[in-house]
Amino acid sequence: MSCGDRTLFGICILPAAFQVAHQCLPMGFKLWTFIASLLSVFLVLVGYITFFIHSINSLSPGIMVYTGIAIACTLLVSLNWWENFTTILPGKHLKSIQGSLQKSRNMTYLLSSCVRIIVTGAVVGGYTYATEDGLFFTMPYRLDITLSLFVIQVVASALCRWFSVIASKMHVFRRCFAFPMVLMSPAVLAFFIIVFSDRYNHFQQDIDCSNCSLSLYCQQSSSYIGHGVKQAGELFRDISNNLCNKTGMADQQRVSLVLIGVSSLSFWAGLVLSTIYVWLTKFQRIERTSKLFVRRLYEAAFIDQSMLLNVRLCQTQPEETLEHVTIYLCATMWHETFDEMLKILTSLFRLDKYQPKQQSRRNKMSFEAHIVFDDAFEGKQRKLNRYAVNLVEVIQEWKNIRTIPMVRTPYGGRLCYSLPRGNDLYVHFKDTSKIRQKKRWSQIMYMYYLLGWKLTKKYFDNIENGDLKTLEERLLKEKHNTYVLALDGDTDFQPSALMLLVDRLRMYPQVGAACGRIHPTGIGPMVWYQKFEYAVGHWLQKTAEHVFGCVLCSPGCFSLFRGSALMDDNVIRRYTTKATEAAHYVQYDQGEDRWLCTLLLQQGWRVEYNAASDAYTNSPQEFKEFYNQRRRWGPSTLANTLDILNMGRQIARRNPSISRPYIVYQIISMASSILSPASICLMIAGAFRYVFEVDPNGSLCLAVLPAVLYIVVCYTTKAEIQIAVAAILSVLYAFLMLATIISIIGDIISEQTFFTPTAIFLFSMTTMYTVTAVLHPQEFYILIYGLLYLITVPSAYLLLNIYAMVNMNNVSWGTREKQTPEISKPIHVSKNSKVSDASETQQLIEDSLTENGWSASSSVTPFPFFQANLVYFFINSLWIVAMFFLQIVGNAVSIQIPKVYLTEAWLQTPSLWTQLDLSSFCLLLDSWLPSLLQWSTTGNIRHGVWRVQRSTDVTFRAKRREIRKWITG
Repeated sequence: MSCGDRTLFGICILPAAFQVAHQCLPMGFKLWTFIASLLSVFLVLVGYITFFIHSINSLSPGIMVYTGIAIACTLLVSLNWWENFTTILPGKHLKSIQGSLQKSRNMTYLLSSCVRIIVTGAVVGGYTYATEDGLFFTMPYRLDITLSLFVIQVVASALCRWFSVIASKMHVFRRCFAFPMVLMSPAVLAFFIIVFSDRYNHFQQDIDCSNCSLSLYCQQSSSYIGHGVKQAGELFRDISNNLCNKTGMADQQRVSLVLIGVSSLSFWAGLVLSTIYVWLTKFQRIERTSKLFVRRLYEAAFIDQSMLLNVRLCQTQPEETLEHVTIYLCATMWHETFDEMLKILTSLFRLDKYQPKQQSRRNKMSFEAHIVFDDAFEGKQRKLNRYAVNLVEVIQEWKNIRTIPMVRTPYGGRLCYSLPRGNDLYVHFKDTSKIRQKKRWSQIMYMYYLLGWKLTKKYFDNIENGDLKTLEERLLKEKHNTYVLALDGDTDFQPSALMLLVDRLRMYPQVGAACGRIHPTGIGPMVWYQKFEYAVGHWLQKTAEHVFGCVLCSPGCFSLFRGSALMDDNVIRRYTTKATEAAHYVQYDQGEDRWLCTLLLQQGWRVEYNAASDAYTNSPQEFKEFYNQRRRWGPSTLANTLDILNMGRQIARRNPSISRPYIVYQIISMASSILSPASICLMIAGAFRYVFEVDPNGSLCLAVLPAVLYIVVCYTTKAEIQIAVAAILSVLYAFLMLATIISIIGDIISEQTFFTPTAIFLFSMTTMYTVTAVLHPQEFYILIYGLLYLITVPSAYLLLNIYAMVNMNNVSWGTREKQTPEISKPIHVSKNSKVSDASETQQLIEDSLTENGWSASSSVTPFPFFQANLVYFFINSLWIVAMFFLQIVGNAVSIQIPKVYLTEAWLQTPSLWTQLDLSSFCLLLDSWLPSLLQWSTTGNIRHGVWRVQRSTDVTFRAKRREIRKWITG
């Protein structure tokens, strides 16, 4: 071990001394921490003394100079963390320095890092040139070792710091950060000793001397390479030389070994005692990195010591910083079944047990549940229909519930229940003759009722009696701490899932909405397909959006919204816009949750994704229901994404989470989505050519023909016939895809290579999904459904897109429209019940209700959509025609790739190449690029906890402008 290696633990000397000084203050004295700090200083001093004594006994030339430099360097390095350990000391001068550093921290780090790189390079270069090993870098294999070690050190230290931050945010701080960091250096030393012992045993076997002394091995260790890879032997030889020459093993000096052992143990124990506060530190979940560690930089040369000393010493208790939040759980219902209603109500009762009303002050959290039931009344006698009666009967299944009789309201009627633990549940029954129906208008109703009236009424009532400025500040604060949890009528979730979303909004004030991981439930092949589809969408797409920019859609079945974000300018106000144009029906009503998120992003709010927040919702189990659901989602997604891209420059300026590279990423994803029908036709053409050995141009014509015929069917027949034809074609395409996959696997085995276009595509996609599933071990079983997903790709990306584009004029909901619940006993509505104050004040009746015509029609004029369909199909036709002519060109323009075999035959035949024509390359690029971007930017693990760190006072762009201004003078 070198001088620097043995004194690394001594860098804790000044932090320990600062802690002793703090303990001497009257307000900061604690006996056990004082003893630990004092003992830490004592042990480090013992380490310095024994290290110095060992250096005196060494006969190496110039060792005293090197020893003095090593000790001085440890003292200077220990100043790195002065800010962490001086914040606990009084003094206006120190506070002033810390304040100035806080304002110019980024520039300070930038300049200091550049200076450190220059100085380190100069010192290392000068030392290498001045020593006897000046020719060290002229040896090629030694240069390889040096560069390899440098890369390993950089990558390993960066990963160590990254995982340390993750462990801290995930509340596994002690066992996954503190414990490994403390044991890191002893583990490395143990590894060196094991390597040394192994080489010593091999040395004895090579010279056939089982009793050879350690001194003999140390004398010949500089020339002994050992077995295995030559570069590894060189590296291990250096380890042996260090242990022999720097510890006295070569001369068997027991005194030197004892001094080194005492010095190392003292340094290590001093570090442990000086960072004992780390074990007692308490963090909030998903805490900011700036609140976890003092410095944003880390020392790669001694990563364990730097990370331990960088943990903030002064931590506030989480309870002291948390503010009281109010959570409104709002579920929308329409034609849910008995079992689906049971799911959402079970979740509400579960949350009531977890968060009793009596403990709301202590937990600084209170919640209130609301269910808005659409189209609840029937007949002229104003009675609840069968679906609404089912809901009442489900609620009555629970015991210890206090019910308040139904009261009439301007929008219909309302029931109030007091849950067993004191929390309230309100059921709002909507009458379509008095208020608009459909999910978006139900959301508008409860948003205006809860945020527009209930939250603000008490402040407006006190305007004349209080200070206006104070009331405004209190109102803004309450808006900021009021959350709305949007739910569907069949959502099932645990309280812990909600708490994770609440933590996200509590910690980051710029987050306007947060969503969790949605799991589809049900049985059957359609559900199996959706399980894999949802998993891939969350593993890759949602995660990539969260990391690379921000999430574009927070699903309405389980999303938490901030009250101040919803009440921001042009959010809820624009959300109430009536659909008057063809595009409005698609963007506003077919995907209301995506449009609401679009409005939030346009106002500068951030939408986030939390992978650990799990929620379960029923998914379509029939082919027809699935197609009708995606018929709504597909065009809505396209319309909202185009809206964001159209205003990309303005949104990038207003929203710090959306950058121009993120806009480019969305453009690439959008182009891939638009071209997906053409890409699938090309893939089917390849399948015809691969399985049936059809001519390339002929196979392309065969692939396009079914798509063209299906377009004709969609334009000329009813929706039922379109779905029936799509189901038949889906089965035929599935058999074709299955035959293609089997043929590709057989070709790989027979040719002993996977470097063909088809094999590359299959191998890469399989590897990508498998690696991602391995990184999500709790959901690894979903990979079983991947085969079903692959063979149904033509149905999902070709037939479904055609069906959705042609039927954009159909604005009906498409699901739960013909369900017939069991006939139940109707509930009695009291005619003498008085309307509450809330209902009297909140007038939601619109005079122009009949103009919209929701009840009369579920479709709009198809002519405006025909233009969009024409552009959509024209773009795909251009892509197919381009591929057609590329196939005519053939191998005249192609890309050569080496033909790598699964055996070692390629070593004897290195000149074998395979031709990749441009059409195959374009197909691979169109299929690969979005998935590779999502996979590469995701990291797959960090999405639950990682986010771009920005200070609270100055945004990232403001800092960048500040740096540019400073550089330009």
